[in-house]
Amino acid sequence: MPLVAIVGRPNVGKSTLFNRLTEARQAIVHDEPGVTRDRIYGHVEWNGRSFALVDTGGFVPRSAERFERAIREQVHIAIDEADIVLMVADVLSGVTDLDLEMARTLRRSQKPVLVVGNKADNIERRYMAAALYSLGLGEVFPVSSTNGMGTGDFLDALVALLPKEKEPEDVDTRGRIALIGRPNAGKSLIANVLLGQDRSIVTEVSGTTRDAVDSPISYEGHDLILVDTAGLRKRARVAGNIEFYSVLRTERAIERCDIAVLVLDAVHGLEAQDIRVLKEAEEQNKGLLIAVNKWDLIQKETNTARDYERDIKGRLQTLDHVPVIFISALTRQRVHRVLAHAVAILAERTKRIPTSALNEMLQQAVGRHHPPAFRSRHVQIKYVTQLSTETPVFAFFCNHPYGVSTNYTRYLERRLRESFGFAGVPISIVYRAKSKRSVPPHNA
Repeated sequence: MPLVAIVGRPNVGKSTLFNRLTEARQAIVHDEPGVTRDRIYGHVEWNGRSFALVDTGGFVPRSAERFERAIREQVHIAIDEADIVLMVADVLSGVTDLDLEMARTLRRSQKPVLVVGNKADNIERRYMAAALYSLGLGEVFPVSSTNGMGTGDFLDALVALLPKEKEPEDVDTRGRIALIGRPNAGKSLIANVLLGQDRSIVTEVSGTTRDAVDSPISYEGHDLILVDTAGLRKRARVAGNIEFYSVLRTERAIERCDIAVLVLDAVHGLEAQDIRVLKEAEEQNKGLLIAVNKWDLIQKETNTARDYERDIKGRLQTLDHVPVIFISALTRQRVHRVLAHAVAILAERTKRIPTSALNEMLQQAVGRHHPPAFRSRHVQIKYVTQLSTETPVFAFFCNHPYGVSTNYTRYLERRLRESFGFAGVPISIVYRAKSKRSVPPHNA
């Protein structure tokens, strides 16, 4: 997926534009300059094209202040990584010295640049955007990130600059397995053991791996790509170019992989950030596996592994279907189970269930627990079928597709997993109307 970076001096509305384009509120917006310090990463779809979008902090050249220096480094990294750069300026302030310095930096990068004249909330302000042509970066797009004015024309021009999509024959069909997780959990050592060579640098220092390293590997006749990624760290601790670069590349590795293997340090266990990463991978329909590394450091009793896994799955809740394995990259104990489970999960992602078996499961599920009523109407699920998609999607046909509760959907997912497996694979359930008389939701 192409990467687009948003850059500019402080307080020109970069985060507001990010939130507008991604239709989310991931970036903190405040009148005080310098609020955005860590990278924010999101996705945008427009006219059938998708691209990744990264927000950056306010660019202040030659400042010795610690945070401004770190932000400046992050801006340079985002520019280096990006396919297209969006320079955001404020039409009310016009061209400032900081804008000119930013423009000089972008010209040296030789990357495609679009100038966004933000805060153009009315016709008069749109005319004021003409002053931004003096930056010498080409066409200026007056927009209002607050109310969306002008963003359509701007996005049309942006999509036209995106790199061409690969032809089907150029697509690599090998399964991609990404090792993800916090710094110093042992991802690089696991990769080296699996590959039989020192493909990645391994030290005791957190964050040694700065890049995502792709390596081809074969396992029992299956051709795979193993991706060793830089460690994820809490955003509050991202301060400097290595961490920013690591997080950016790791996010993209999750985006491109088929199986995300979350590597945990057995001593530290599962943390909130690990759960967030798993949920992000699940939302992108990636296969999921948890590898608890450094198991050799844990003092063991009879049921240590069982209790450890039970604790993890208790905290995962809706992700309790994710397999958990215990390994030690240092002693090479059970490390190859990572590939064995990954291959099994790849097979589960493409598994097809006969419609007759699905409907037999449905009859049993409904017989045990009927769907709750919807607006005093009886909900009847008629039948179910698996759709022809890359990952498992099941369509349930019923009289009131809007009336099936979230809890009942989770019940159906549990019954699907109990009957057919799909361990480590996100399952999507959709409801379709069997009759045109189905009742719409309140907000339809």
